[in-house]
Amino acid sequence: MTTFEPHWLSLLRTEAERTSMRAVASRLGYSATTISLVLAGKYPGKTDRIAKASLALLDLVVCPHARKTMTQAECRSLACGAAPTHHPMKLSHWRACQRCPNRPKGD
Repeated sequence: MTTFEPHWLSLLRTEAERTSMRAVASRLGYSATTISLVLAGKYPGKTDRIAKASLALLDLVVCPHARKTMTQAECRSLACGAAPTHHPMKLSHWRACQRCPNRPKGD
């Protein structure tokens, strides 16, 4: 039987394996016990805040224009935001975002 694991949980599990539960918990602002319970599927509370924090910290993409790693939220903000006509370099980046294969779908 195959079980579906949400994207945020997969990211959290991978980062905990790569570093440690204590390290990822500290970066997220949660206790190691909380992260351990979440990863074990035994957390008694709602996990929506942990999911949001995990995505904000761990859901990364490499920007081909800036040649740097950024969060999906930063990418979405740049790509889906209004054109920054006040700054030529930012406008150049925004234009590159419009053609980028990593461009987030939707607003």
